[in-house]
Amino acid sequence: MIALTIPKIRCGGCVASVEKAIHGVDASAEITADIEARRVEVATNADRQALMTALADAGYPAEAA
Repeated sequence: MIALTIPKIRCGGCVASVEKAIHGVDASAEITADIEARRVEVATNADRQALMTALADAGYPAEAA
């Protein structure tokens, strides 16, 4: 499980964009998003840095939570 804080998450559209970016790295990743906490948890075998790079490229820079 990888937990990330993504300060730019503000709405469901943001979550959809974040999910798309993560699924670009791991199509089978399971994602739980908490908009109020601006946090996502990702069940994946992908590398944390790969996820963070994909999110930054999508305009949603992330920090390790």
